[in-house]
Amino acid sequence: MKSYAANKVRNVVLLGHSGSGKTTYAEAALFYSGATKRFGKVEEGNTVSDYEAEEIRRKVSINTSVLPVEWQETKINFLDTPGYFDFVAESKLAMSVADTALIMVSAKSGVEVGTEKAWEYSEEMHLPKMIFINQMDDENADFEKTLADLRSKFGKSVAPLQIPFNDENGKFVGFINLIKRDARKKVDGKLQPCEMPEDKKDEVEVLRSMLIEVAAESSDELMEKFFNDIELTEEEIYDGLTYGIENHTIAPVMCGSATLGYGVKLLLNTIVRFTPPALEAKPNFHAFHDGKDVVFCSSDDERFSAFVFKTIADPYIGRLNLFRVMTGKLDTTMSVYNEEKDTVEKVGHLYVVRGKEQIEVSELHTGDIGALAKLSNTSTQDTLSLKEANIVIPKISLPESVLCMAIRPKGKGDEDKLSAALSKIREEDPTIKMEVNKETKQTLIYGIGEQQLDVMVNKLKTKYKIEVELMDPIIPYRETIKSKASVRGRYKKQSGGHGQFGDVVMEFEPSGDMSVPYIFEEKIFGGSVPKQYFPAVEKGLQECVQSGVLAGYPVVGLKATLTDGSYHPVDSSEMAFKMATSVAFKEGMPQAKPTILEPIEHVEVLIPEKYMGDIMGDINKRRGRILSMDAVGNKKCIVAEVPTSEMHKYATDLRSMTQSRGDYRHHFERYEEAPMEIQKKIIAMRAEEKDK
Repeated sequence: MKSYAANKVRNVVLLGHSGSGKTTYAEAALFYSGATKRFGKVEEGNTVSDYEAEEIRRKVSINTSVLPVEWQETKINFLDTPGYFDFVAESKLAMSVADTALIMVSAKSGVEVGTEKAWEYSEEMHLPKMIFINQMDDENADFEKTLADLRSKFGKSVAPLQIPFNDENGKFVGFINLIKRDARKKVDGKLQPCEMPEDKKDEVEVLRSMLIEVAAESSDELMEKFFNDIELTEEEIYDGLTYGIENHTIAPVMCGSATLGYGVKLLLNTIVRFTPPALEAKPNFHAFHDGKDVVFCSSDDERFSAFVFKTIADPYIGRLNLFRVMTGKLDTTMSVYNEEKDTVEKVGHLYVVRGKEQIEVSELHTGDIGALAKLSNTSTQDTLSLKEANIVIPKISLPESVLCMAIRPKGKGDEDKLSAALSKIREEDPTIKMEVNKETKQTLIYGIGEQQLDVMVNKLKTKYKIEVELMDPIIPYRETIKSKASVRGRYKKQSGGHGQFGDVVMEFEPSGDMSVPYIFEEKIFGGSVPKQYFPAVEKGLQECVQSGVLAGYPVVGLKATLTDGSYHPVDSSEMAFKMATSVAFKEGMPQAKPTILEPIEHVEVLIPEKYMGDIMGDINKRRGRILSMDAVGNKKCIVAEVPTSEMHKYATDLRSMTQSRGDYRHHFERYEEAPMEIQKKIIAMRAEEKDK
């Protein structure tokens, strides 16, 4: 593949609901551009884009694939992203290096949640948008309804460049270019010029007038012409559309069938004609230079810098870092520097990738997308530059990993293998988090949703030969007391010779501070317990609070005061006083009204207003308390406190209740006394565990 200058590169991210045809369109673009000899099909598992075993098995995209297409002396880097919401990080990272968003919409399904999300993310990341209404060959396709829904959802910026027409049986046979008033009809599987259907002429004029009005808004000169009823030339319309797309005032709509190849070439032409080249799309971007926020200009003349947006970690071929050149150019004679990791690495081999294929190239210019192999310390969202440049490009924010599961290997002795494999998986997917809970000893894995964790489990099995099981995490309950109790604890052991004797009087009461297990004080008068045994008493207390008397959970909020006791000049020892403290603890705690505390989460749920009633009702069912309801943009944010035990798999439930339109985040807030019926269940559950 030849080297392309920045003004000849387009980076287009494919977005849309799962099943809208993103991968099929990318496959069609590769085939009709001559990049591939075979038109792969998702159903047959032979597409260039979906090459991983999990993608082939599930028949959906899980990872972002880069698919360069050469068309009209231009290189279009398509970034085919997953439609599943669990893999939104893949989409967002791909968008961070794209210049235009191409949103795929199914003509039979219309505007779906994935369409709304794609638009929302594109707005959030300031990307120009194009829309392709796909699957026009389906018998249930409805272009008019889909277009009306798009305009209703996203406003008048949604402007069709073409409309379809059907035969007498209502079957899609071709489309009309609104700017040129040019009709094309499929004949023997190919589109050929034809007469415009009579019943479409009025509709074409109405829509064309709307399109010209939107295009004219790009400049005062064109607006004046439009208002004076002076016909705009085709070139003026094109210029207006180009300006409008680049400035987000126009989102042009096209239609066709990626499966049959209708509209594929025309869309490629439109991308080349209307979308901004890499050089113009991100002419200015922010980066940190020597610790200061600096605006850089995308240009071959600048010093080299690149942003790594994806890492592929394969147990057989090793690591591959995919990046976009932000400034300057990169060739195989150079070394790259990672400012964050303070690492210099030789380039050696430079690639562009097409699916899993690696095509070696000698250089890459500003705006182009490439890959480097075997960089030892480079991760996703790292910046590569020249050592003297000291450039760091800010990372984009990724969605929080809110679903937590415990993971353990089925095979004995696989713990180390599992840890190493998870590290590699986390290199590929930065939204997967891992930690070992020191209290429960469980390895916890965090993800965005169940599908993501299910893919991870299958990847561990197929790629790394480790079988694992996921289970609910252990809830870290606590125990405390609500009243005061004073008890004597005596430990006496005499069996001839040197014995053991310790005697303490302890007073237990609530400390009021749940952040620490215990507070220890001594109020001994007259030396009834010598000072040298005070540390032993505290040591005994320290061990006792590890396991409470109700269900064996750690104790918090306890104040223990040593008030009296006695000792033996020969038989007393530190061990004896430690044991005496344990006796006092076991006898005194049940008298001080022990209770179980449960962890409470601070939860913020962001949803469209129409789901407010359902979400509030659900939070109440989970024993939650709603604290506030605030407006955030065009959505509502419900702030609540909910017991941790009621939040398990809330990510899945929220998605179900809101058709994936809701998001939430949460963090631990505090411990609170659990209701008595919940306490009884917890105590019974712990008793069962001990009996096993």
